[in-house]
Amino acid sequence: MINIKTISAHCDIPCKIYDPVIIQIASLSVVRLTDLIIDIGSKDDSLSNQNQMTRIIVEKEKQASIVKDETRIIWGDYFKEPQLKSFPETHSLVHSIMLAASKCKQEINRTNAETLVNIVNQFSEIFWTTKSIKIKRVVSPYPPSMEMVLPILEDA
Repeated sequence: MINIKTISAHCDIPCKIYDPVIIQIASLSVVRLTDLIIDIGSKDDSLSNQNQMTRIIVEKEKQASIVKDETRIIWGDYFKEPQLKSFPETHSLVHSIMLAASKCKQEINRTNAETLVNIVNQFSEIFWTTKSIKIKRVVSPYPPSMEMVLPILEDA
């Protein structure tokens, strides 16, 4: 009898379900959470504010990790020779995302978080282009109201 305690994967089957919107939302969340940390940091040092600060920092760390994890999945499982031949900058772009996400975890700096969003948008644009899907850039409808890349999905 096989005793399997934990199984988690995404995805080495491959499922062919990849979408960079996850990393876009996570990177926008890093900016928003950074803004909240800066705001709370300007307030009094009450226990309530310390608690809120801790919770927001933990979430910022989580969102930056999501950016890294989900980028690695798309890069490792989706991008193959044809995509890399068309976009040879993909490896260095992914490396830049990893470094930017780490920097967002290490520091409280809105410029770093904005850089992460911008690099993730570049990655998203390349992803959709490899699928021959047109994109549009729109401002997110929620804070931090930054630009994000979305596919233009036509009605079937």
